[in-house]
Amino acid sequence: MPRSRPRRTARPLVGAAALTLGLTLALTAAPAEARDVPKAPGHRLVDDYTGAPAPSRPLTGEAPPQNPYLADNGRNGMHGDAAASDTHPWPGPLGKAPDVRSEAMAGVGGECATLTFDRDGRIVTVCGTFRGFLVKLLDPETLDTLAQHRLPQRPSTVEAISRLDFSKIFKDTSGGAYAYLDNQDRLVLADSRQHIVRLAHEQTPDGSWRFRTDADWDLTAHVPHDCVTWTNLYPSGDCDPVTSVAPDWQGRIWWVTRQGRVGTVDPRTGTVRSIRLDGEEIQNSFATGPDGISLVSDHALYAFRADDDGTPRARWRQPYDRGTGSKPGSVNQGSGTTPTLLGPADDGYVAITDNADDRMHVQVHRRDNGKPVCRTPVFGPGASTTDNSLIGWGDSLVVENNYGYENPSSLLLGKTVPGGVTRIDVRPDGSGCDTVWQSDEKAPSSVAKLSTGNGLLYFYTKEPSRKGIDAWYLTAVDFRTGQTRWKQLTGTGPFYDNNWAPITIGPDGTAYAGVFNGLVAVRDTSRRDAA
Repeated sequence: MPRSRPRRTARPLVGAAALTLGLTLALTAAPAEARDVPKAPGHRLVDDYTGAPAPSRPLTGEAPPQNPYLADNGRNGMHGDAAASDTHPWPGPLGKAPDVRSEAMAGVGGECATLTFDRDGRIVTVCGTFRGFLVKLLDPETLDTLAQHRLPQRPSTVEAISRLDFSKIFKDTSGGAYAYLDNQDRLVLADSRQHIVRLAHEQTPDGSWRFRTDADWDLTAHVPHDCVTWTNLYPSGDCDPVTSVAPDWQGRIWWVTRQGRVGTVDPRTGTVRSIRLDGEEIQNSFATGPDGISLVSDHALYAFRADDDGTPRARWRQPYDRGTGSKPGSVNQGSGTTPTLLGPADDGYVAITDNADDRMHVQVHRRDNGKPVCRTPVFGPGASTTDNSLIGWGDSLVVENNYGYENPSSLLLGKTVPGGVTRIDVRPDGSGCDTVWQSDEKAPSSVAKLSTGNGLLYFYTKEPSRKGIDAWYLTAVDFRTGQTRWKQLTGTGPFYDNNWAPITIGPDGTAYAGVFNGLVAVRDTSRRDAA
């Protein structure tokens, strides 16, 4: 039987005014030294841990192919590998007396989204602050910062501060969020100047660490760049932020922009080529395989290859139901998913979700020609959307419902989302898809992950609270059955909201979650046996 720690005697929380005052003080107090992410009132009034340790049941099947220009699968980017499978090959925590650590990365903000790991297990990440994104090298055990490199401030942040409209920053995927670690442990990203930069980290003679710029490719001849800055608060021209970068199997660096530009950089020559998808927007990342690039705009799913000179060419285009408007929980009016690749290039699939008005659908297409395989509705009528990539393993896909989440203020004072998690399998003969299980877990905005090393899915969840406590949990769900195995409290309050950041499983088995004020780490200890 699952075990549950006893709930402490509850008493009413402080009023909303006092809570707001406390949060304001926390936001304005810049840390003088490393500190934990601060908890809001109520963390002693909720369950610290529920469930019981899960058995390790590794999954069989063929792992996604290794892109030769990326760090090893599981170490190289937000979605784990070039196929955007959102899987990690090593076991994550099983729930054995989990130990929770956190690190605040700034006085305001500090969320560490994409986590990558170099050959020695050190974390290379990008953390968002109001002063600008920080590239950080972290100790994976202590979360201490070993080195950092400041990136230029994003236009959306300048707009948010200068015009007091902070909604802009929560739907901006540009400026380095979609970074990747290459096959030489160098971090590659597009900064807010419309430059692609490649950063190496190295140890100095005195034993300290530092970042250095290894390469810099200027895209401004191909991308409008009259953007908001502190010296240009009201630009007259256009600004088109670069949202994502990734290498193909030939070593070209592909890039996309919010306003539908798709391009490549040849890192050997510096040659840049680009096209534009007129009238279309790209807010998500993209997947790469030996057959080329799979990306989704707010109108259609595409398969691209590059001509000999690097110019992107669409092999096929498949429109989808984009609905009549964006939903609460969507960045724009369109699919919220980075495409997920399943199986081999010549006989495999690519999957996304649509944005249909009543119920969202999981859509699966053949990779070779774009032919539809299935369009399966998920979650309840009038309350379904996702802005996170599907998890893909074998012929299985897992999708979570993000309907209702906008930003950390959406869920204050005990509120949460309708939620839901569903597993969909493509039939062995490719004739359609079937729903395998459904879960009621509520993961407002996490990029969930699957550990193929132990068969557990990891979500970042929040239940409703009549007491107004905003309690956040790392939650483990059995991939095979959909059964929730255990939940571990990470913290309380908006600083522990993950705000679209992924869960990442480290090579040592630690589960990391980027949160609004920094980073949280959850790892097993030996204080409880695995019974």
